[in-house]
Amino acid sequence: MNPIESLIFLLGAAALLAQLARVLKVPYPILLVVGGLALGFVPGLPVVQIAPEVIFLIFLPPLLNSAAFSSSPLDLRAHLRPIALLAVGLVLLTTLAVAAVAHYVVGLPWAPSFVLGAILSPTDPVAAEAIFRRLGVPERVGTVVGGESLVNDGTGLAAFRVALAAVAGTFSFWEAGLEFLLIGGGGIVVGLVLAWVILPLWARLREPSIMITFSVLIPYGVYILAEEVLHVSGILAVVVYGLYQGWKAPRLFPDASTRIQTLAFWGVLVFVLEALLFILVGQQLPSIVGNIEEYSLAQVLFYAVLVYGAVLAARFAWFFSTPYLHPVFDRLLRNRYLRAPWQERLVMSWSGMRGAVSLAAALAVPITISGGRFEERDLILFLTFAVILATLVLQGLTLGPLIRSLRLSDDGNAGTLMELRARLEGARAALRRLERLCEVERVPPGAQAQMRDQYEGRIRRYEDGIEAGGATEEYSQSSAAWRSWRRDLIGAEREALLALRDRGEISPEVMRRIERDLDLEESRIGG
Repeated sequence: MNPIESLIFLLGAAALLAQLARVLKVPYPILLVVGGLALGFVPGLPVVQIAPEVIFLIFLPPLLNSAAFSSSPLDLRAHLRPIALLAVGLVLLTTLAVAAVAHYVVGLPWAPSFVLGAILSPTDPVAAEAIFRRLGVPERVGTVVGGESLVNDGTGLAAFRVALAAVAGTFSFWEAGLEFLLIGGGGIVVGLVLAWVILPLWARLREPSIMITFSVLIPYGVYILAEEVLHVSGILAVVVYGLYQGWKAPRLFPDASTRIQTLAFWGVLVFVLEALLFILVGQQLPSIVGNIEEYSLAQVLFYAVLVYGAVLAARFAWFFSTPYLHPVFDRLLRNRYLRAPWQERLVMSWSGMRGAVSLAAALAVPITISGGRFEERDLILFLTFAVILATLVLQGLTLGPLIRSLRLSDDGNAGTLMELRARLEGARAALRRLERLCEVERVPPGAQAQMRDQYEGRIRRYEDGIEAGGATEEYSQSSAAWRSWRRDLIGAEREALLALRDRGEISPEVMRRIERDLDLEESRIGG
């Protein structure tokens, strides 16, 4: 197979594995990595070698932009203290812990040991967030874990650059610290400036296909400009741009049709990129193992267990020690942050999975440094992949049972009540605007009555839900019945529409226009 055919084959395999994961009710990244690993050992099947620049440039910008777009700056700001400490403090602690094990036990020199530590310091949120969505966890857990993974990619890769400089023999502690701050801080500034400049210009576009195209291209442009031109953190620049875009987009891009098309397109794009990336990650192990010659399999597996233990121990030590420093920070910063109970800290500790960023950084380790071969590169690659596999499979498969055993869940009623109150406020605002429109414009009486009945019906329904507490059994049953009735009615409309098309009384184009309206109405009903 040529490379294009190989990618098509792997994408098909990824889609099948993702469907199997859905049937088995496990996070699909886990099954994709294991499936890719199995495919890598099957003779005759294509093995796609990943160039590191492909992962950094092709995969990361849209995935990071999508994750940041969906995040809430207000929630991140509310938990800014633990997120900032995790993104900087835990990254450095993990780097030091892994470097110490790699040096004193594995026997690597200090500089390559720090390279391995920096590679394994950032977390990947995909599998953890998939479990969080399915089982539900307190809002703070999801925000902290997601916010940490958004920011620590940039700090981890900044540490990686510094460690590579040490391998090349150009390391200076003060210069390294300054470079670390400049790379991370510069990425944040670049992301803010580009978002402030680009978004108002982009909002002038009106054609949906052009807007969707730019929505994909702009994160790539932000990453390339920050990383290749200005030599700051492209990852942090994309994250900051995505956060700003997600917050401003509802006002800058008010067209409903464009917004629906864009969200649908990005849902497919993110799935394809994540599925392909994780199955490619799994495929790399056979070639990595084949390049390690000076160590026995038992040795490298033992080293992998020790390095994984260092990663895990650093994370547990952080989550079960730094919260006791919050009273000190409360006095210094003159604010108060509520400490999470031990159950939440345990879940957050076990959620520290590694993924695409760590693999990309490992593959980016140069084969030669300062004119000589980097002898430790193959072992670094193997240890990185082993930790990625262990965190995704071991922690990913046990995170759900852990959450259930701790009886840790979000307050579903609170979320439902918040949504009902927001819908109620929107319906009341629409009814007030209708009254003003009727005063200043000639709205036909029939249209007035129809729209007023529609919004008054919604208001009564939302008020009943709030009065029932949002998620009582009676209200849930009535809501489920209402959704079922609406689907039946829309289904009857759709069948009548298809019958008219089949008899030739309407054209397929007319049928599709009406069907689109029915689809949009059905999508509003929810699950």
